[in-house]
Amino acid sequence: MRFWIILLLLVSRAVFAGAFTVATYNLEFYVDTPTLSYEPKSEQARSIVRQSIRTMNPDLIALQEVGSTNALLELRAALKKDGLDFPYWQHVQGWDTNLHVAFLSKHPFTSVRHHTRESYLHRGRRFHVLRGFGEVEIEFEKRRLNFITAHLKSKRQTAEANQEELRLEEARILREKIDQHLQRNSQAHLFVLGDFNDGVGTPVYQTLLGRGKNRLIDTRPHERNGDSLPNPNPRYEPRRIAWTHYYAKEELYSRIDMILLSPSLQKFFRPEQSYVLSLKDWGNASDHRPVCVKLEF
Repeated sequence: MRFWIILLLLVSRAVFAGAFTVATYNLEFYVDTPTLSYEPKSEQARSIVRQSIRTMNPDLIALQEVGSTNALLELRAALKKDGLDFPYWQHVQGWDTNLHVAFLSKHPFTSVRHHTRESYLHRGRRFHVLRGFGEVEIEFEKRRLNFITAHLKSKRQTAEANQEELRLEEARILREKIDQHLQRNSQAHLFVLGDFNDGVGTPVYQTLLGRGKNRLIDTRPHERNGDSLPNPNPRYEPRRIAWTHYYAKEELYSRIDMILLSPSLQKFFRPEQSYVLSLKDWGNASDHRPVCVKLEF
């Protein structure tokens, strides 16, 4: 009996040792001082943010709409007090001085290559990628895993140019970063994740996915609510609840927060263990819901 118990423990350890969970979450103005008419979140809202992250328990999480470094460190410290420790973090300060992207990780970064000064010409004017792109690398199970997170231009119109056109310009620059990775190493393990502010079928989405052998894989997680039947029309994805963002002005639910994978990661991806997290009172924390993807190496 003792032999079988030891064997079971060893097998379990081997299985879980190769499991890796990655998540992305737009925190909707997670700030520590009043910012652009938004006040810091209430204790209840911050508690639901932490509950969401603890429920997913990711090895690495990309965050969007984080305020100052102090705001990120407050969240990190509160998570540690709740029992979830992320020893390693990165706060990316782009052109936007109010909101930023960030990483929390259980694993040390072997490389950090943020892109915070990217700009482009649009209709004769110079624009900057507002939040920049955060890029980190970690080593897991003797593999190099690379992550690029983005929070592309919002759908809020500006006086300078059309918001859709600006977002597409940012997406093109991000796609250049993706292509550079895959040109250096076609077998690179690359995650592209964050809030892209556009969904399936849009030019932004098609630009980020790319074409041919370097086309990224859209993981498309959905709620764990029991839905399992295929779509009656086999040309389309199953009718499952996959939205990640609620746009109150138009009462619109859409899937704009995504985790995309390079082709080399497809064989490790576990769709049955990946999901869009749905918690009670989720909307008190953010107008976005987090996305969680599981891989097994």
